[in-house]
Amino acid sequence: MKSPAPLLALFAFAAATLAQNTPVPEYFAPIEDRPGLPRVLLIGDSISVGYTLPVRELLKDKANVHRIPVNGGPSSRAVARMDQWIGDKKWDVIHFNFGIHDLVLLKEGRRQVEPGDYEKNLRAVVTKLKATGARLIWASTTPIPEGAVAPAFDFARVPEYNAIAKRVMTENGVAIDDLNAAVTPRLAELQNPNDVHFKPESYAFLAKHVAASIEAALVAGK
Repeated sequence: MKSPAPLLALFAFAAATLAQNTPVPEYFAPIEDRPGLPRVLLIGDSISVGYTLPVRELLKDKANVHRIPVNGGPSSRAVARMDQWIGDKKWDVIHFNFGIHDLVLLKEGRRQVEPGDYEKNLRAVVTKLKATGARLIWASTTPIPEGAVAPAFDFARVPEYNAIAKRVMTENGVAIDDLNAAVTPRLAELQNPNDVHFKPESYAFLAKHVAASIEAALVAGK
């Protein structure tokens, strides 16, 4: 991922490539299941796009790791598209996150998704995901640096939105993969300057945490 770039850039790029009948990036392309392995679904924004391929590699002999074929965007998009993203096949584990896009500041000074709506959306998403019977893992939203550009973010509200998500997930028995806590001590090293995204090599660090949380859920489900 190039940086800095609007968080919607990956979504727009995917739509453009499909419209032009050009190859879809590998992280968005569907995979063929290996028989006998559990099925895992990754749902999230461009941060999850960044760790999709390394997670798939780490779990290549343990699970079929799929992801939604777009940038997941804000929680409001998830509510609208979750049925489409889930599809009609069985999932053993679903690892998901929304938050960064929700904190995009609009011209009128509002966030793209206000706190009350964020909680409402998360509850709706969790209800749909629980209906799949999969083991669920929520990933906390990673830090947004002050001064992050294109677009502007309400960076100071990340802890508030993570607290909302933690409450919803705890009430629903959803496991939490605390990526925020994992990267914060090494943020200056791992994250791009003035950008919500991470350095290319840093996604391997995130992938190890994501893969570990998925593997733990797979073991617990046996």
